[in-house]
Amino acid sequence: MGCSLSPSLWADTAPAAPPRPPLAGDLEVDVAVVGAGYTGLWTAYYLAEADPSLRIAVLEAEVAGFGASGRNGGWCSALFPASLSSLAELGSRESALAQHAAMRATVDEVGRVLAQEGIDAHWAKGGNVTLARSPTQLARARAEVEDARAWGRDEDDLRLLDAEAARGLLAATGVAGATYTPDCAVVHPMRLVRGLAEAVIARGVRLHEHTPVRSIEPGRVSTDRGVVRAATTIRATEGYTATLPGHRRTVAPVYSLVIATEPLAGDVWDQIGLRRRETFADHRHLIIYGQRTEDDRLVFGGRGAPYHFGSRIRPGFDRDDRVFGKLRETLVELFPVLERTRITHSWGGALGVTRDWCASVGLDPATRIGWAGGYVGDGVSTTNLAGRTLRDLVLGRDTDLTRLPWVNHRSRSWEPEPLRWLGVNAALHAMTWADHEERMTNRPSVVARLVSPLLG
Repeated sequence: MGCSLSPSLWADTAPAAPPRPPLAGDLEVDVAVVGAGYTGLWTAYYLAEADPSLRIAVLEAEVAGFGASGRNGGWCSALFPASLSSLAELGSRESALAQHAAMRATVDEVGRVLAQEGIDAHWAKGGNVTLARSPTQLARARAEVEDARAWGRDEDDLRLLDAEAARGLLAATGVAGATYTPDCAVVHPMRLVRGLAEAVIARGVRLHEHTPVRSIEPGRVSTDRGVVRAATTIRATEGYTATLPGHRRTVAPVYSLVIATEPLAGDVWDQIGLRRRETFADHRHLIIYGQRTEDDRLVFGGRGAPYHFGSRIRPGFDRDDRVFGKLRETLVELFPVLERTRITHSWGGALGVTRDWCASVGLDPATRIGWAGGYVGDGVSTTNLAGRTLRDLVLGRDTDLTRLPWVNHRSRSWEPEPLRWLGVNAALHAMTWADHEERMTNRPSVVARLVSPLLG
């Protein structure tokens, strides 16, 4: 069935945002934040809360939430893109577990702020169910739970469900089991980001939209509309980082695409499940993700769109009919009851991927330039942790947050082109082939094992 031309369900169903003025000439502040997505806005929020005397300006090339913050799948989860073993290599076993505990607490922290600020982001903490729909996927699910136990993570953190229990949460086809964690909530991403923008403005933060930043230097941010001088500057540009001078190879912008159904009738939801609005995925290699919205639509997204040569980002890349068609095909394969359901919205956007697939947050004490990003699609919650950590770093506080292993981590640069284009797209294609291989052989994919070093 057809799709509307609307770019995003979230943009269509969020209250209109008032216009915020662009920068009107040179400005001097204490903290300049580049980017008005979740990272930038959470950073401004916690800084203004901690020290109301700070002069803070947020500079945004488009409008608040224009990038991934307003386009994502709406998972606020404890997921972090790097594994516990990878984090332990950056610090220690204890610090890796502290990072995981911080991520779990962050889910509730986002919910707390939404309630405190009166932001109606359609929040519901129903947890996450990740289905196993083949013998190899079930083996991966068991291995994931076994690994969690080896780290001391109990059933209140992650547990294995048998086929009956899994189908009780989500009645997809071919369910053999699942993993379940309570540490995930659904949100309406654009309602969250627009509410957060209003909250920071209410705290005295200046938000300047339609103000593209051309360069970031110590103490100086150059824009098309003036120069902002700041004691501290925070780069919060995620997938758009490659557009800044000197950062072409810092982050690779990789596209994720999403579709949304029309509102589904109650009897259809009775057949599908998600009664507590759990988020869902499965244990395939090429990532898929979904949620049930407050108005009873099913939002479903996944990877598969190509990386574009030279880290290019273009409006046209947000739409790929081949990927949208594959998403719909996968959705119907999961839930045959949706075969005749209309898809009302289809959209996409770029997320940020570092070379080692590890997000980071930090502040250079010499230049007073800070950053956060590389969330690999796990940013709805991780940005909040980044904002609180940047608050402490900017204010010179030594806290549990500033001692987490991702703090001041520096990922190595991506390879120059054409190696970057070849490598990223080869990895994306390999995940598709790995899933096909497992369907054919009922054995763990050799392709996935070979390409895993490319995926951190």
